[in-house]
Amino acid sequence: MFTAIGGLPVVAIGPYKLANSVLLAPMAGITDLPFRHLAWRLGAGLVYGEMTVARPDLWHTRKSIERRTLDPRIQPAAVQIAGAEPKWLADAAQRHVDEGAQIIDINMGCPAKKVCDKAAGSALLRDEGLVRSILEAVVKAVDVPVTLKIRTGWCPNTKNAVTIARIAEASGVSALTVHGRTRACRFKGCAEYQTVSEVVTSVAIPVFANGDIGDVDKAKSVVERTGAAGVMVGRSALGAPWLPGYVARGLAGEVAQELDFVERVVIMREHLDAMHRFYGVERGVKIVRKHVRWYLQRLQLDEQRIKLFNRLDDPESQQRFLSELTPTLDRAA
Repeated sequence: MFTAIGGLPVVAIGPYKLANSVLLAPMAGITDLPFRHLAWRLGAGLVYGEMTVARPDLWHTRKSIERRTLDPRIQPAAVQIAGAEPKWLADAAQRHVDEGAQIIDINMGCPAKKVCDKAAGSALLRDEGLVRSILEAVVKAVDVPVTLKIRTGWCPNTKNAVTIARIAEASGVSALTVHGRTRACRFKGCAEYQTVSEVVTSVAIPVFANGDIGDVDKAKSVVERTGAAGVMVGRSALGAPWLPGYVARGLAGEVAQELDFVERVVIMREHLDAMHRFYGVERGVKIVRKHVRWYLQRLQLDEQRIKLFNRLDDPESQQRFLSELTPTLDRAA
């Protein structure tokens, strides 16, 4: 349920009233703990952790442990699980709750081949009976809100998002996010929001629109066109963890000021430091490279400078590279 206060929808997912209606999407390999903390601090209404697979034999891998790591400062703690076995998903949900998760999201939207080949992610949309079994099993297994992320269907000729949404609501799901593309579309072309609008009018639970939400004007347009409770920002936040908060302020009617060059570099350096500490030196210096590439592309730096950063192999030289982008910053400090 949500009510409009000052032009900004205030959304409740179960007992949790969100700070605002702009969510950060769960993105594997991106929304790790350092990224989530930055996005949360910079104003996102809810940040979802990276997708974790429900297979029991993968629960104790380093990747799974890192993805499940929570930050007590981020409330409510929201995680996402993926899989195709109702019992495995129910067990995984319970384990996450035991570790502190307060919202469980189920992935039925990922179009990645390695996920869909295992009949998980958006592949589940082809089997409405299995969707119902999964949702009922997970909702029954935990006493926290369960949310669901879907696409509009498997392919343009078989859009069944409305049917899936009704199944979700009947199963006890507390909120729904709809990406405005089918699985077959992957990330090609433009997202469409007519199906999202149809989902919104078909259920009473909050529905969030996802897909191509990259600025305030687009978010406003999508909310107006669909009647959605809010929006979820995904790939547009690469190299821009401030974007969900920026969009939220714009939706609230505030003058959303673009960050200048220096402010972006400050955030980038904070992000690097957090990643070096979270992953350790050896892995951290490698993992930060993709994030820095996204940041530097947004700063419109040339490809040669990006390649230069990618050759750096220790935290000190990486931070020094960034400090030299704004040499007056360190002198002022």
